[in-house]
Amino acid sequence: MKISFVVIFFLVCLSSCQWVGNTPSFGDDYITYKISKGNHEIDNNSNGLFTGNELKFQAIFDSTCIYQTANPGNQHDINKLLGFSDCNTQHHVNSARFGWNWRENALRIYAYVYIAGQRQEKELGTVELGKSSSYKLSTLNDTYVFVLNGNSTIMPRHCSGGLGISYKLLPYFGGDEVAPQDINIKIRNIE
Repeated sequence: MKISFVVIFFLVCLSSCQWVGNTPSFGDDYITYKISKGNHEIDNNSNGLFTGNELKFQAIFDSTCIYQTANPGNQHDINKLLGFSDCNTQHHVNSARFGWNWRENALRIYAYVYIAGQRQEKELGTVELGKSSSYKLSTLNDTYVFVLNGNSTIMPRHCSGGLGISYKLLPYFGGDEVAPQDINIKIRNIE
């Protein structure tokens, strides 16, 4: 009798579990982030607090990330992948993120930072559609260290020390324009 109560309790607990936020696609351990056509932000956006000083992940871009902007000049705008706010400020004041765009038949990756309200970006390289690429973003005193597939790039940082009160920045389309079609990006966080 005692064993059946434990089994029933376990089954009830299992059936009542629900995911909060974006859920993994159970074919693998990546989370698929979808930016629906006509939007800037991902579906079910929930930027949570970020308490580390390092962000490590893998990402896969698929053919939905090939796009053409309505205004050809906006093709150079940088979409956002992942990053964090910094220096106890909002992200348009101080932050660091990986960015991306589709330009000249390639998916290009960028270091994208705000330093005391001034934006800076630097192209880091290209990645193949459908293939996993590795990313690492960390703070080191008054710099950010961006690593794409083992290649490091240093960018300036406004403050030094820890992040203070910070929040994680999730995928975002734009620039000036919204997503011209549904866009899917798969991300696996690495601890």
